[in-house]
Amino acid sequence: MSTHHTHPDIVKRLKRANGHLNKIITMIEEERPCVEVAQQMQAVYSAIGSAKRVFIEDHISGCLDVDSLADSKTARESVKSFKEITKYL
Repeated sequence: MSTHHTHPDIVKRLKRANGHLNKIITMIEEERPCVEVAQQMQAVYSAIGSAKRVFIEDHISGCLDVDSLADSKTARESVKSFKEITKYL
């Protein structure tokens, strides 16, 4: 796998979400109100979803080289890669 320009930002987002997730665990252990916990869960869910979207968009724009589609073997590989990643949308 190659590194794309967005990967450092995605890692930061995921580390931040990981910190929030650990805080949610603490909140549950401390028996904080369910609404507060649910709000934090939603924030983590949204952050991870956003990171996933950027990651997939980056893969599609960076790994699926339109110029290489003239070569049928490369085109097949690009389409296969596209189909594989779209199942995670």
